[in-house]
Amino acid sequence: MQGRTRPFLQMLARLRALRAFDGSQDPDSRDASPFLILVAVVLALLLAILEIDRNGAALQSLGLMGDALSVDAMFKSP
Repeated sequence: MQGRTRPFLQMLARLRALRAFDGSQDPDSRDASPFLILVAVVLALLLAILEIDRNGAALQSLGLMGDALSVDAMFKSP
């Protein structure tokens, strides 16, 4: 069993040593990456679109989402 845990403990020791070189020990003081924020926003929007698509019939029955026929003909393209 010790043969399996030793590489794991060595890996943890190396990760802790790399963390010491990070500079800031307080994780709240670091800023989030702008790319990470963009990815999170895009994923949240995709999730919202998928949920609306998945529950479209229930939303129509509640009157929260109209159908295409309810749009006035004047506003439709020719």
